[in-house]
Amino acid sequence: MERIEYERLAAVEDRMWWTRALRRNLLAAAARLARAPGTRLLDAGCGTGGLLAALTRRCPNAASFGLDRDGFACRLACGKAGRPAVQASIDDLPFHDAAFDVIVSADVLCHRGVIVDRALRELRRCLKPGGALVVNLPAYQWLYSAHDRAVDNARRFRRGELVRLLAGAGFTGIRATYWNTVLFPLMTARRLLPGGGSEVGLLPAPVERLLDAVAAIESTALRSGLRLPFGGSILAIGTRP
Repeated sequence: MERIEYERLAAVEDRMWWTRALRRNLLAAAARLARAPGTRLLDAGCGTGGLLAALTRRCPNAASFGLDRDGFACRLACGKAGRPAVQASIDDLPFHDAAFDVIVSADVLCHRGVIVDRALRELRRCLKPGGALVVNLPAYQWLYSAHDRAVDNARRFRRGELVRLLAGAGFTGIRATYWNTVLFPLMTARRLLPGGGSEVGLLPAPVERLLDAVAAIESTALRSGLRLPFGGSILAIGTRP
């Protein structure tokens, strides 16, 4: 992403309803998988470190690490999370085989320059047998918009497509669901309007609180095991056998 997008994200990620919702869903999945003392956890594509910091707090028994291809983002992540963050590409991870128990990757495989099949093989290689990958990606290529271009997204996915990609990379026990379902009509209307650009930023405080509350209810439903039929994003978990 451009430097300005990292700066915008660093300023608002702890308060913006979207990043709060994404973080809730990823933390719920990762926390179930990273309970054992000594668990090693990687945030692959840690950006400015908000999720890495939250993972560190939520999974106190785990040794957490970050990775991002942008050095500026890595420095921000280290400062925010107090954890190491290495500058490298998700296509060529600088770690030994079977280095991690859990890897989380939030909206990275969709980026321009990422070779999806290669990145998934690398993520699988770096997981221990029985380790899990938790991945989030934007949904539906027909929703590709000015916002995607601004944050360097090159592609969006369908649930079935993501499941096939994970299976093709050797993951098993795959569970995947859409989310951001309740607010999907509003998202669609905003994305399909002409003009626009990056949506990284805060809405008026009452709107932020309302959207956050709606997303929190949906997160509770996801934690109960509900699989949603459509939405703006896809959350998936796969295991290295």
